[in-house]
Amino acid sequence: MEKTVFDPLRKKHVALTPEEQVRQFFIGWLHTERHWPLQLMASEYGIKLGRKSLRCDIVAFNKGLQPQMIVECKAPQVALDREVLDQIMAYNVVLGVPYLVITNGCTTYVCRCNKEKGKYEFVEDVPFYSSI
Repeated sequence: MEKTVFDPLRKKHVALTPEEQVRQFFIGWLHTERHWPLQLMASEYGIKLGRKSLRCDIVAFNKGLQPQMIVECKAPQVALDREVLDQIMAYNVVLGVPYLVITNGCTTYVCRCNKEKGKYEFVEDVPFYSSI
């Protein structure tokens, strides 16, 4: 029998893969440590980039329901390299969020989009909900 975990954002049980374990941990961490309301987060959030249908692992919204952060989760053994950063930056072409996060559960990188300079800058930590 396949192991599952309850996803509070999708409100259903999903297969417990290594990537899903990282996603569920990060959802819980965002909620408890950074105070993002569960109702203002979505997992497996569908977007369209040209003709491609893509899914963001986690998207966090402000109270006006504008996307503020995309989180890309990878399994612990997956390196957080340029390919992963390019993947999340492609998602941000569609959503235009100020924060991008990539994590494999062991390492996490956070970028802030500086729209005036047209570039991303690595920052120290994931923003608190109250700071957006």
